[in-house]
Amino acid sequence: MWLENKNIQLNQPSKKLDNKRYKPFRIAKDIGLGAFQLDLLEGWMIYNVFNENLLTQFVEPKFRIRTQHLRQ
Repeated sequence: MWLENKNIQLNQPSKKLDNKRYKPFRIAKDIGLGAFQLDLLEGWMIYNVFNENLLTQFVEPKFRIRTQHLRQ
């Protein structure tokens, strides 16, 4: 799942220049009614439970599949 940048403060000088989403994370546990616990990186000093509105499904890019077919 992609984690949306909404309401997350990291050490970036400008919110405008920061990423809109953070790397794909695995869901560790379904807490209930739209809340999920994610496996975050060790250095992140934020709580690891997020509402489903802040998560976006990760979809593998189509162009990677095409390049794999060309290599075979």
